[in-house]
Amino acid sequence: MTETQLLHLVLGGELRDVGGTEFSDLDGVHFVGAYPNYAAAYDAWKGAAQRTVDNAKMRYFILHAHRLMDPAHGADHHG
Repeated sequence: MTETQLLHLVLGGELRDVGGTEFSDLDGVHFVGAYPNYAAAYDAWKGAAQRTVDNAKMRYFILHAHRLMDPAHGADHHG
């Protein structure tokens, strides 16, 4: 059986404020990649985050793109 693809995007960059989510430079945002499931995205996120651990303003995020592409179904992936 083929696993349903649930697209996740991983990206990050330096934030304006450590408590926020606004990037200080959109041109400097690092697109790590697109992944078919959360587990693969998490592995990529963890690797990117660990490489930048010395910069307190650097943050990486996992975006649940499948939810943005089909907002009517949200977490429901049937039909």
